[in-house]
Amino acid sequence: MPAATIKEDRADGHEIVSPASLRVLVVDDELNIRRTLTICLESDGHRVTSVANVQDALAEASRRSFDLAFVDIRLGTEDGLDLIPALRATAPWLKIIIITAYASIDSAIEAMRRGATDYIPKPFTPAQIQLAVRKAFEMRTLEQRVASLQEDLGRAHPEIDFSSACPAMQRAVNLARQAAASDATILLRGESGTGKTFLARAIHAWSRRAEKTLGVVSCPSFSRELLESELFGHVKGAFTGAVRDNPGRLAACEGGTLFLDEISDLPLALQPKLLRFVQDKEYERVGEAVPRKAEVRLIAATNIVLEKAVKEGRFREDLYYRINVIQIEIPPLRERPEDVVTLAGRLLAFHGRNNHRLDLAFTNEALEALRRHAWPGNVRELSNVVERAAILCRTNRIGIESLPAVLVPGDAAPKIGDPVTLERIEEEHVRRVLAGARSLQEAADILGIDQATLWRRRKKYGL
Repeated sequence: MPAATIKEDRADGHEIVSPASLRVLVVDDELNIRRTLTICLESDGHRVTSVANVQDALAEASRRSFDLAFVDIRLGTEDGLDLIPALRATAPWLKIIIITAYASIDSAIEAMRRGATDYIPKPFTPAQIQLAVRKAFEMRTLEQRVASLQEDLGRAHPEIDFSSACPAMQRAVNLARQAAASDATILLRGESGTGKTFLARAIHAWSRRAEKTLGVVSCPSFSRELLESELFGHVKGAFTGAVRDNPGRLAACEGGTLFLDEISDLPLALQPKLLRFVQDKEYERVGEAVPRKAEVRLIAATNIVLEKAVKEGRFREDLYYRINVIQIEIPPLRERPEDVVTLAGRLLAFHGRNNHRLDLAFTNEALEALRRHAWPGNVRELSNVVERAAILCRTNRIGIESLPAVLVPGDAAPKIGDPVTLERIEEEHVRRVLAGARSLQEAADILGIDQATLWRRRKKYGL
């Protein structure tokens, strides 16, 4: 179970948020202190692992992710302060609270310098422990929100309203809302550009994991070696260039959601490792033989028929059945023409704001051109067309003169020998092949390129 939140009311009328179900590591060589802390923390709903020495603490931290650690300064003959950087190396987000019967200003300063979050002298009260836990939780929650906002700003995408006049799209969204409440693995299926990533983000936002991290990994974007490191992490020295430990996306998404886009491009050699994680929530970092645990919800997406990939030996059958617990099919834009005008309006408002054009609107002629187009690139293509129009339009009314030639009636697409660039010819050819192919793999075969190259072409041309 991921950390949840409990809301309480303060005496001054303000709402405070209390953490629930955190993973806590207690490191103290005194049995009574370990018992006291365990009782105090478990009574508040946290899951506690307690150990007496540095070696056991590092062993536990290598097996599972913790949100919080209480560490005594004196651990027999060992110094608890030395444990701080070692624990944070396994999980950079870990909040560490130092507890000690030998409190001093110097030791407090040194603890903070090494990466501790808080410092509590012994003897302590349950109220002090609860306050320290709450402060650490609020700090971690704020960090996650900032990271999420930075990721969203970097992508600069519009907020998506999933209301639709198309029955198939309505069914997909309703199923997504229902599935969001569970921890089941979800498989999103649909053509490129239909909005699978947006729906995955929405599912995370609708779930009880919304306060935790959502990680997004595009499988075609990495080589096999880099993808393995990105997902599972690596230890320093695991390969050339591994100059420091990398916890990996699974560890970073503890309690949250990991979205694997275009999972069909996951190399066969990595599929058993992902299968192990889906089955047992267990994995190993590259260059390390220590099994680790992570409580992460998985959402996967594909734009090809995975059953065909299974028959062709490109995708493991057992992994397919493990990720296909709840399948959601997103219809292509050409099958929901009733939504084109509404979507275009929302996208125009977004791109208009980004380009300081708040008074833009489409002419009826332009809207008719948008309705007629087949949209092989789906919502992504529509967004790019609208953004282009918002930039190029010289008045506040967007007419067909601001739309690409392929949308304008009577204007032929470029042909071999026309006075246009090779890039324009290539774009049109890739667009037409994608529109006619049944899958990305088939389109790549027709074009004589691999799927990774095709993915880059689609990204370049907004297809």
